[in-house]
Amino acid sequence: MQRKQFIATLAALAATGALPGAWAQAGANLKMLIPANPGGGWDLTGRSLGKALLDAKQAATVTYENKGGAAGALGLAPFLATSKGDGAQMMVMGAVMLGGLITSRSPLNLMQATPLARLTSEYNVFVLPAKSPLKSMQDVVAQLKRDPGSVKWGGGSRGSTEHIAAAMLARAVGADPSKINYVAFRGGGEAVAAILGGNVTVGGSGLSEFAEYIAAGKMKPIAVTSDKRLPGAPDVPTLKELGIDVEIGNWRGVFGAPGITAAQRKALIDAITVTARSPSWQEALQKNQWSPALLTGDAFTEFVDREFASLRAIMVKSGMV
Repeated sequence: MQRKQFIATLAALAATGALPGAWAQAGANLKMLIPANPGGGWDLTGRSLGKALLDAKQAATVTYENKGGAAGALGLAPFLATSKGDGAQMMVMGAVMLGGLITSRSPLNLMQATPLARLTSEYNVFVLPAKSPLKSMQDVVAQLKRDPGSVKWGGGSRGSTEHIAAAMLARAVGADPSKINYVAFRGGGEAVAAILGGNVTVGGSGLSEFAEYIAAGKMKPIAVTSDKRLPGAPDVPTLKELGIDVEIGNWRGVFGAPGITAAQRKALIDAITVTARSPSWQEALQKNQWSPALLTGDAFTEFVDREFASLRAIMVKSGMV
């Protein structure tokens, strides 16, 4: 069947209600912008969601574009500028993007795009390279107190939850958070390489991104940022257990293009909602140790607004802005 015939057939079936809403909305091709380099949490989230949309028959095809840098701002800028009114486009985002926009005082307005859904929540883990002379978070804290700049923290973009957690930790133990030495990477793959190579003192990210290296003994987990120990890392203490009053979580979601209609937004949200219940997405949650955190539509919009205010307050308090 020729492409034009295929698309015409999809349109005819959609008009009769024989195809799910997202097929009617996106035609033969849903486009997923991943504003990060390959190998990290956003990349894994976007590709897992795309696969689940296909498996759940909520999209005909899904194509992906990685455009990393500046906590997602390098991808957000063209998304806002070129995708207006396109109901076939989605962009992966999350707490990291909010923190990055705050830290950089970016003129970009994320809320010009269309909030669709929060998908997952996750806490961070701090790790040491396997050959590090340091053995615990207590060792890291002792060095941090002696010389804050000598501890090189490696993680995602500036303003990421691991960056905020490092600043909060410094403040909590009496070190100057403005003097922390944070090295930002454009994607999870780059951060992993730096940690494995011993090019940073301590690394931070979601547990899912480090799990295989921890299991292989290439990274040593020393603390998590949750309020209680994580099921995937039951032997790793929380910062609070270590007497450090820091707790911060990460979350990821998706936005649609600016200026889409209410019907276009509903079709995408309906597709995501159906997909979130699918075996394919449930398998992705389990495999990556993500906590399901589905929140859609206006409720998600209100959540993002609250998160902007909360993160800004934390970052001001920690001397980051």
